[in-house]
Amino acid sequence: MHDLFASRRSTMLYFFAWLMLGGVLAGLIALVRDEAWLNALLFALPLAMLFAVGTAYSVYYLSRAFPLADKGLGQVLGVFSVASLLSGLAWAMVASIWNALWPLAELPGLAIMLDRVVIAMVLGLGTLLYGLCGVGHYLLVEHALSQAAAQRALESRVLAQEAELQMLRLQIDPHFLFNSLNSISALTSQDAGKARQMTLLLADFLRTSLRLGAAERIALADELGLVRQFLAIEKIRFGDRLMLEEWIDEASLQCLVPPLLLQPLVENAVKHGLSQLPQGGLLRLRTERSGAQLRIVVDNSVDADAPARARGGIGLANVSRRLAVACGSAASLVARREADRFSVEIEMPVETAGE
Repeated sequence: MHDLFASRRSTMLYFFAWLMLGGVLAGLIALVRDEAWLNALLFALPLAMLFAVGTAYSVYYLSRAFPLADKGLGQVLGVFSVASLLSGLAWAMVASIWNALWPLAELPGLAIMLDRVVIAMVLGLGTLLYGLCGVGHYLLVEHALSQAAAQRALESRVLAQEAELQMLRLQIDPHFLFNSLNSISALTSQDAGKARQMTLLLADFLRTSLRLGAAERIALADELGLVRQFLAIEKIRFGDRLMLEEWIDEASLQCLVPPLLLQPLVENAVKHGLSQLPQGGLLRLRTERSGAQLRIVVDNSVDADAPARARGGIGLANVSRRLAVACGSAASLVARREADRFSVEIEMPVETAGE
């Protein structure tokens, strides 16, 4: 079936437009030939409906046989010019036959005076309308093609983003695992019991991270749970040297974030900050939901005399890139070094499971 008839709304609009055109033709006949409005309407409206159906199918199949992409504009214009003229001639012939049926039905009073002026009017209008229908159909086809191309481009971007996010996630897991195994290795020669406990905690952490890491987004509450599991592992190694403070906004816990977003930041805080201090240091986690924005801050002690790192490292770069892929320019990550503190602040749009 023709696309115009694919839905009830488009079908009704299409035929209503042709009824209006039939009314215009009837008005021209009534004015030019001084015909009764009833006679003019009985002549024009049935012709308009017949022409509506014939034109729709004719233009549809002709445009499929002569697509612009393959045939070129000149050839298409030539074909449709001939088709428009033939359509006008056919409409004029049908008009003559239709008008002649009234006397045969013993209703001669309903016929109109079909002279050269009216025939020329029907011929010209039929030719023009067919050509306009052809132009309109090609415009609709081009619009549909552009929409399909835009949809394919959007799907390609989404697939590319998903592939990049998956690559970045896979990059995190071995990075953390290698550091944790090094910590366990160091403990085996010092305290075998703690090494065993750390191994069990690591297994639980990896099991949880694999389960949550498969999701595109997880609740911030689950992400903080992963962070606490990681810190429980590191607490065995550092003992009282690792201190933690949390300021958690309850309204932020149900906000959705990319999985394993904070763990690389906390790992960096321990590895490059607290572990370098003989007396240890303080790690602070802060979350806050303010309107449509979620703010997360990871803040840790650093050696005030140590030079600032030239680069943020793989963890910080990974988190920054994942935010950019997931949220675009709507998210930001800012890292600051101030005296004996290093902080990373994330701001991103609020997204919840119900939205």
